[in-house]
This record gives sequence, structure tokens and C-alpha cells, in this order.
Amino acid sequence: MIKDKFVTERRVIILGGYGNFGKRIAESLAMLLGVTVIVAGRSIKKAQILCQELSSRGAKAHLEPAFIDIDQPGLTEALASLSPDLVIHTGGPFQGQDYRVPSACIALGSHYIDLADDRRFVCDIISLNEQACANNVLIVSGASSVPGLSSVVIDRFISQFSRLDEIDFAIAPGNQAERGEATVRGILSYTGHTFLVLNNGKWVNQYGWMSPRKLYFNEVIGKRWLANIDIPDLELFPRRYKPVTSVKFQAGLELPLLHLGMVFMALLAKIGLVKNWSKFTKLIYTSSELFKGFGTDTGGMQVNLSGLDENNKPKQITWTLCAEKGVGPYIPTLSAIILAKKLLTETIDVRGATPCLGYYTLEEFDQEAIPLGIYHQTEVSIG
Repeated sequence: MIKDKFVTERRVIILGGYGNFGKRIAESLAMLLGVTVIVAGRSIKKAQILCQELSSRGAKAHLEPAFIDIDQPGLTEALASLSPDLVIHTGGPFQGQDYRVPSACIALGSHYIDLADDRRFVCDIISLNEQACANNVLIVSGASSVPGLSSVVIDRFISQFSRLDEIDFAIAPGNQAERGEATVRGILSYTGHTFLVLNNGKWVNQYGWMSPRKLYFNEVIGKRWLANIDIPDLELFPRRYKPVTSVKFQAGLELPLLHLGMVFMALLAKIGLVKNWSKFTKLIYTSSELFKGFGTDTGGMQVNLSGLDENNKPKQITWTLCAEKGVGPYIPTLSAIILAKKLLTETIDVRGATPCLGYYTLEEFDQEAIPLGIYHQTEVSIG
């Protein structure tokens, strides 16, 4: 349980604090006493507007807007001037970013959390582990739906298997749910490009946004189209959950027209007609917004685990998360919010640099998710 009071006044910088995910983290942390929430980014005006909105909605924390451009020289000095105890980095896309932000935090003695979904960025964060330990800080990458929440779900159920063979999971957002341009850019960067996945005990190449299929989630979401997505879990989970032999992840767009259009774009990249779709991000993002009135505001996440039970009989556990009424974009923020509260209340003493794997429990997730109307169900089949 999270302590009611903070040990001392804490200062939190949210980079990209007025963005799609940052504003939701700011909204949650703004309700804490004994905290200063600094909404930071390249637009001081947007930061000021969000601070005013949160204040008008009864924020308990002290709110400050700040200008910070992570791509400009003097980042360490800019962060130092705000004296943070914790920096939460939401400024994606993380594809192609270096470690200037977490490195600056280590130099300052500030904890760091990000919502990165880029495979290399998250998996290689351990390169900063020695420096983080030396400066007594926690540096966590991937505090989002994956691998933050996905690892928590698997950790919850893995003890029910004598042997876990396959992890097959997926995310399907509603078309009307709010999305950010940075997320679109990240996905487009590997559309039609290869990445390695573990399949039946062998590492093989898959193409981004190809291998389309339909998956049933539940009676509310129904069936949704999915396609291959490159995420850190594909590399992290084979090591974490040995002797698993297959790890598969897909995601999709609710509208078949948009989803299959992405599959066609992937095909064009695969055959070499388009090298990198991410340079067309603004055009593609703007075009997709024209379809915002179609589909639903309901999305979900599903984790399928297959293996053997304690009697060596085939067993499958299906965990399905559902988010209605447009609350889906909160899900990627909850891992960061939970971990931030643990750091702010000093209820976690882990130090070092690491991907976000198993840093909280499913019960702690529910404490944040249920008030938002986010719920989940579990089905178990044996034989």
C-alpha cells in the first residue's frame, strides 16, 4: 500500500507533460499532497494551460510549467535548475533517441521513469546500470503497457504452470480513443521492416505490421484485426520466462480499412518501394484523424499463456483487459504512475538501470485502473 504522506516535499518533472500520455500522468500526480509537479516541454504556453486546468479541477500538488527541449544543449543544466527528485520522460517517439535524458538524471541524482516502447532503448537501458547504482538512483525504461503491465500479468499467473511454453498477447485500441503523433511515428519506423522473434524455440525474422489475423477479445470488444509489432517484450520475455519457446505480440487498428491499409504499406516497404514510412508521419496521422468519428472508443489488451499445469496437462490462461468510454489511453500511463508513487513515498528501494519488469502487482494496478472504469477478466482451460 502507498503511504498517505510523503517523507519530504518531492519535485517531479514530466517531460512532454502536456502530451497525450504526459497530461494523464500529470492529472494523477497533481492529486497528491507534498509534491510539486513540473509540466515541461517545448511549449511553455501548453504547459501553462495544463497547469491552469489542473488547478481549476482541484489539484492538491503545487504545479509549475517549464520550458525544456531535450534535444538542445545544456539539458543537464536545465533539469538541474528545477531540482527534480524524479523525472518522467513521455517525449516519444523513443526510436532513435539516445540516453541523454536518463544520463542527465543519473548525474543529478534524480530517479527516472520513461514510457518507451522502442526495443533497443528499453532493452539496452541496462548499460547505465553501473552509473545508476553508483549514484543511488533508479532508472526504469518501458513503464507502460509493455513491458510494464504485460510482465506484471505474466508474473501473476506463471506459478500456475509447471512449464510455460507460449506467450501470445495483443493490444487493440478503439479508433475514437485519443492517440499521439509520436506513437504513430514510432510504429511507422518499423512498418514493413524485419525484427527477431522467438518462435517454436528458434529466433526468426518477422515483418512489422504484417501477418494479419483476427482475435476475439470479449463480448464488448469483439474481434479485432492484429498485425506484428516490434516491442521490447519480444527480447526480454524469453530471458525472463525460461523455458518459454514462443513469444508473440501483435496490435491493430479497429477500422479494417485503416488496418489493412497499414498491412499494404508494410508490403510496399518489404519489397523496397518505400524505405521508411515514418517520414510521412504527419500526413498519415492527419489522414487517420479524418476517420476519428468511426469505430468505437473501446479498446483492450489480451495475454494468452499456454503450457502445462502441475499434473503436466495442457493449460491455457487468457487474461483480457477492457477499457470503455475513451479511457484506453490511460492504460500506458499507469505503470509509470504506480512506480512514481512508490518512489515518491520511498516504498521501493531498488536502484540501478533496468527495463520495467514486475515492479508492481496486479492489485496495485487495479487501485489505479478500477476508478477509471478499466477492468479485466481471466479464463482458464485445462486439457
